[in-house]
Amino acid sequence: MAIKVLIIDDSALIRKLLTEIINSDPALEVIGTASDPYMARDKIKTLNPDVLTLDVEMPKMDGITFLRNLMRLRPMPVVMISSLTEHGADVTLDALSLGAFDFVSKPKLDVEAQLTEYTEEITTKVKAAFTNQAGKVIARQPQTIQPLKQSHLRTTEKIIAIGASTGGTEAIREVLCAMPADAPGIVITQHIPAAFSKAFANRVNGLAAMNVSEAKDGQQILPGHAYIAPGDQHLYVIKSGARYICKLDDGDPVNRHKPSVEVLFDSVARSVGPNAIGVMLTGMGEDGAKAMVRMREAGAINLIQDEATSVVWGMPGAAFKYGAGTDLVPLQKMAERIIKLV
Repeated sequence: MAIKVLIIDDSALIRKLLTEIINSDPALEVIGTASDPYMARDKIKTLNPDVLTLDVEMPKMDGITFLRNLMRLRPMPVVMISSLTEHGADVTLDALSLGAFDFVSKPKLDVEAQLTEYTEEITTKVKAAFTNQAGKVIARQPQTIQPLKQSHLRTTEKIIAIGASTGGTEAIREVLCAMPADAPGIVITQHIPAAFSKAFANRVNGLAAMNVSEAKDGQQILPGHAYIAPGDQHLYVIKSGARYICKLDDGDPVNRHKPSVEVLFDSVARSVGPNAIGVMLTGMGEDGAKAMVRMREAGAINLIQDEATSVVWGMPGAAFKYGAGTDLVPLQKMAERIIKLV
């Protein structure tokens, strides 16, 4: 039986295109469309969809207000359709914090060559939203996370490397906000568009005790700082004398991703070895799982988010299957476990 999808978007052209794309997958069926949240509310009641695609910016009621009400009254899987702009990034990050499963960018109507790749992305995420969230969607309430107390840690040599994808922005936020201000340097690869990575770093920086920023090429990795890979470049860690340095690279995608967790973890295995702590958080696919094995072989200690607290147990599940780490850790306990290891 096909997964029933309701499309909510104020653009008739986008509604038509999304309908054609989603219906091209035999596992999916568009059962209706709505041009505004009020029409969507009525169609949800009558059509009972399994998954929504929701435009970020709409007339009459914005997507965030609609999503907040939906998650309070009738939680269900939602894939956001976001514009690749600074405002679109901020609103989409708000949506993810409220419980949206994931997002895709608005299709570029004039770029025919990218349509196949876009079709695969949106159909995969709609199916994953249904498979991973059906029956367990809950509205997330804003919360203040208290960082662990400073403990005068020996942080000059330790490096923490974090990889994440779907659900990762919220998981990373929770981990970083719980870390003390004197935590070891942290390097992060999150699958995210280039237009979003800086906004994401700025958002977490305003919440965490650590300094959080988008990584820059040649930047020294310092205690008390977290560095997030730009959304269009790979992030490496290299060693220069006694210092660890961020290196950015505009190479080809690895495992179909740029930035790739595989690239980051491989560089950490080579350059940091036993001084590294690896952390694999929620995400679709297997990016980084095999490189995490190489981190362990190089002497790193690796932590893997458990299935119960993962939005998608793809990347963490693969890392566990390959034997990259023996410890499965709930998200809420991850920062505490990292600090205990340090």
